[in-house]
Amino acid sequence: MPGKAPFRFPAGLGGALPALVLVTLFFVVPVVALLLRSVTEPEPGLQNYATLFGDGTYARIFLNTFLVASVVTAVTIVVAFPVAWMLAIMPPALGSIVFGVIILSMWTNLLTRTYAWMVLLQRTGVINRTLISLGIIDEPLPLINNLTGVTIGMVYIMLPFMILPLVGTLRAIDPMTLRAAALCGASPFAAFRRILLPLSLPGVAAGGLMVFVMSLGYFVTPALLGGTSNMMLAEMIAQMIQSLLNWGLGSAAAFVLLAVTMALYALQLRLVGARRVGGGA
Repeated sequence: MPGKAPFRFPAGLGGALPALVLVTLFFVVPVVALLLRSVTEPEPGLQNYATLFGDGTYARIFLNTFLVASVVTAVTIVVAFPVAWMLAIMPPALGSIVFGVIILSMWTNLLTRTYAWMVLLQRTGVINRTLISLGIIDEPLPLINNLTGVTIGMVYIMLPFMILPLVGTLRAIDPMTLRAAALCGASPFAAFRRILLPLSLPGVAAGGLMVFVMSLGYFVTPALLGGTSNMMLAEMIAQMIQSLLNWGLGSAAAFVLLAVTMALYALQLRLVGARRVGGGA
């Protein structure tokens, strides 16, 4: 009887096996464990999810989380676009210096940057004192422990993650396209709205998704600049697990956040993919 042929991995799978093992151990297993805890603690069932979606307090935290993430993403896009365009058109030597300064801000400790904003935004901080000394305001503005403080702090932190994909997209746009539009009589705003903005949408979508997803799960900056009245989902999860030891409810909230993130990523892939197919047709 002839011997059986030795088992062989399908072509290409053998080289990918170490990566598959790492992904399974460090991503799939933790997510499955998270899901199991959310439906088994303190007892089997979906009571944790019912509590999350049925309790008004948790519903407000969900709403505040998506509100803050949406506002931060919108403001970040508005601020990052002119900076990215400036980097795309300025001379390479000067662009490298400015680009290095932006990257350097990402390497600074997050907690240090957040505490710096706490000093700047408080009622007796530099910003309020400067505005008062210039006669622009008569009394200090409430810039901390509210949505304004959270937005300012998070936009500053998220700017590099929006600028990086935008710069790559804008540099790939042929400048002759805008010159041709100007020669045809298009105003600068019309050229921006009908040419530059549509061509830059892949970079806007990639950076916007990154900023929105990171904002959904942000913890340090909202906790320090927003206060208890502006609690976000990540802070609630930390309190549930660390302080209240409510692993079931905390795991359910974390799994919902993960599911929303994956859904948004899938939607972006579908929309951007459809746009590329349509643009190439």
